Amino acid sequence: MATRDDLAWFKTTFQAPIRAALDGSALFWFDLLRDTGLDAETALPALWELVWSGEVTNDAWQPLRAARRFQAPRPERRPRRFSRRRSDAITATQGRWASTAPIFAGEPDPRALAELLLERQGIVTRDGVRGEGVPGGYAPVYRELRNLETLGVCRRGYFVEGLGGAQFALAGAVERLREHPDEPPPLVIAAADPAQPYGAALPWPKRAGARAARVAGAYVVLLGGAPALYVERGGRSLVPLRDPDPDWLQVALDALVAHVRATGQKRLAVERFDGQPVGETEIMPLLLEAGFLVGPRRAVLRS
Repeated sequence: MATRDDLAWFKTTFQAPIRAALDGSALFWFDLLRDTGLDAETALPALWELVWSGEVTNDAWQPLRAARRFQAPRPERRPRRFSRRRSDAITATQGRWASTAPIFAGEPDPRALAELLLERQGIVTRDGVRGEGVPGGYAPVYRELRNLETLGVCRRGYFVEGLGGAQFALAGAVERLREHPDEPPPLVIAAADPAQPYGAALPWPKRAGARAARVAGAYVVLLGGAPALYVERGGRSLVPLRDPDPDWLQVALDALVAHVRATGQKRLAVERFDGQPVGETEIMPLLLEAGFLVGPRRAVLRS
């Protein structure tokens, strides 16, 4: 189970050397490993965390097309002279990696930032801006939002209960909220997705403790718009965000299975549920009913 101290240690130990190595120059993958002194298994997840946070970019599209972004490419026992498929050569480490700092040099324009937040979030709140890590916090954005309200670009109101009174929204976002069904269908969404408010504008459920976080590769299953199940990066561990009950667990697992198959993932192997070996928990029969197969110390779903 990861804690905030573990995340801070991860960033200091693995992400800081990558930032330093990419300061001022672009590097290929093996040059990056040489300059940082990190091994591939720890450097690649740290590198992709920086990519998803907008700190690192690449000059090629191939890494985005790679099927496995959190595991370093394995050397072949017998190198092939010709690849049967072009996709066989696609890895998550191709191209040159570089810092985005020179691209976004200078102070951001507050007006442009306010408009961007409106387009990105639909409804801008104080906690939502804090979750974005905007320099200066909510105050400079709030001033520009008031100006945009005067121009008729957005409107101010109390749209989302519990998020404070200083809320600004696009007219279209308000209408979509009014048209939203009282009981929305199950939804599987990336934990770090800007549209996923938990861990930013809204707190995680207390039951999650420190096990749920907005990290790349993790997913959240929302039932009725509320978080129900957290899928840790890699899918090896499932964390219930409310008291386990077969009724809602089956619905959440069915949604997770549909998401895995719809996104073309090859497989999902669950080893732990709520911190316990999955075979020793009450969720194992539900996994089998959802389409998983029993494996050694795990439940495996193949799409």
